Amino acid sequence: MLRSLAPALLLLSLSHGALAQTAAPGAAFSAAAPGAALPDGWQNKPVVSGKKLTRYALVAEQGTTVLQADASGSASGLVHEGDVDLGKTPVVRWRWKVAAPIPEADNSQSDREDAPARLVFFFDGKGNNLSIGDRAEMLAASAAGEKLPYATLMYIWTNSAPVGTVIPNPHTKRVQMIVVGGEAGKWQTLRRNVASDYQKVFKEAPGKLTGYGIMTDTDNTGGNARAWYGDIRFGAAQ
Repeated sequence: MLRSLAPALLLLSLSHGALAQTAAPGAAFSAAAPGAALPDGWQNKPVVSGKKLTRYALVAEQGTTVLQADASGSASGLVHEGDVDLGKTPVVRWRWKVAAPIPEADNSQSDREDAPARLVFFFDGKGNNLSIGDRAEMLAASAAGEKLPYATLMYIWTNSAPVGTVIPNPHTKRVQMIVVGGEAGKWQTLRRNVASDYQKVFKEAPGKLTGYGIMTDTDNTGGNARAWYGDIRFGAAQ
């Protein structure tokens, strides 16, 4: 059920208009100084109220400012409201590096569903496409003042499954995870067509993008993880 996810669906709800908008979608961490405040429009949000927060900070890495994430039995994402027109700029490009795998992590198992690095996208959609149970959960969340995403697409780093594997969240098919990394200690430069990937895993065209962000989490395994994220850029398909 949607509200029981930990941390799969990410209860990282964002109030409309609550965050400042950047001039361009994405994140230009490299434009800031190490130790500076996080970019405007980005908030550190727990997956569930009361969860311990992952620490996110701007640091120097090989002469460039990047975002460092440190999780210790924690689960929160650095998230931004959706301000991306996937019809015009469906391709996302980013860099990340993971210090080490999370021992015992397995994204197909609910009690071990952690990842040292994730890039996450939240979507709106037509409620009548949902199961009766999922619709009931979304109505209950709305009555409680929360807004759950219709669907969540994640790109994840894991060494428990081959690159290219699509992993449904153990609790709900409304969260789909695509493995895009698995080599520790090295920067990876990645490029994905978000609209195309959504179509492929959810078997329907994507609705409005309501939010996106990054997450490093270890709340299920209780361990430690460190990762670094470079700039996140959106662009046209080529």
